[in-house]
Amino acid sequence: MSLKVKVAVIGATGYTGIELVRLLWQHPYVHLTALTSQSYVDQPLAQVYPHLLPYCGEVCRDQGDEQWLEAEVIFLALPHGHAAPLVERALAAGRRIIDLGADLRLTVPAVYREWYQLEPPAPALLAQAVYGLPELYREQLRQARVVANPGCYPTSVLLALAPAMRAALVEPQTIVIDAKSGVTGAGRSPGLATLYGEVNEGLHPYQVARHRHTPEIEQELARLCGQEVLVTFIPHLVPMSRGILSTIYADLRPGVRFEEVWETYLAAYRDEPFVHLLPRGTWPHTKWVYGSNHCLLALELDQRTGRLIIASAIDNLVKGASGQAVQNLNLMYGWEETTGLEAIPLYP
Repeated sequence: MSLKVKVAVIGATGYTGIELVRLLWQHPYVHLTALTSQSYVDQPLAQVYPHLLPYCGEVCRDQGDEQWLEAEVIFLALPHGHAAPLVERALAAGRRIIDLGADLRLTVPAVYREWYQLEPPAPALLAQAVYGLPELYREQLRQARVVANPGCYPTSVLLALAPAMRAALVEPQTIVIDAKSGVTGAGRSPGLATLYGEVNEGLHPYQVARHRHTPEIEQELARLCGQEVLVTFIPHLVPMSRGILSTIYADLRPGVRFEEVWETYLAAYRDEPFVHLLPRGTWPHTKWVYGSNHCLLALELDQRTGRLIIASAIDNLVKGASGQAVQNLNLMYGWEETTGLEAIPLYP
């Protein structure tokens, strides 16, 4: 391919933004034309992140100079509440958009208002957004003009539960999700909760029964099984840089055997390039997906309780954010889905 697609990243200096830059810089069909930042305007990106010094000579631009509108695809890596006006301007200019934030993920405006305490984007804009989980919405993503990239926790949970929900193997109202994330999931802005002295050598739950990814998880699970779903979701902060490990519990429906569950998962993910079912008895480690776009799954049945146990491991910055965004870009342009994402995980 001789011509490269022009790409801009809005919010390039946050953790998801800089991971996106790292991946896109190595993508064979992408030309980065604009990187914006609120905090580092007119500074070379490699000065902000020196690990990019041998590769990236781009200077961080102000979002207001609108050079980003000259790109064909615009990635938004912004906090919630900032995406809608930029998406509307990009659409008016005929651009394609991949939003890594939360503003376009929830389809019911009242739910967004309740959980984010902000006015939601216009319904017409929400109606155009395709939820960007390729394993569930691959065909819709090929035609998408606007992609709502999923949250990191929902990615780990939905990939773990999708086959069981689609095949009606578990009782939807019995789902309990125990999820643990590295500190980069909280973003790069400094705060008391993520100081080294607060996080190191400790582990704690946070935003119990009120984490904003809860309605996103419930929305997509309801789509999969065709009924309303309420889950118990408990996130925890772990003293590591990257990674999410979600351990999920759900009661099997009467008459469902574990062998049926196993075969359902094998069939669901047999041809998926990034989702892998581990051999029975092997449980995923976040170290095994570090720096990669892969998701590792494991299944077991608690014979005493009849409860299915599913474990899911992803890198929150790659499959949980920026890598998934690149995977969506590949689908939108008809490229091989793994393009730019073939890196083997780092270990140890």
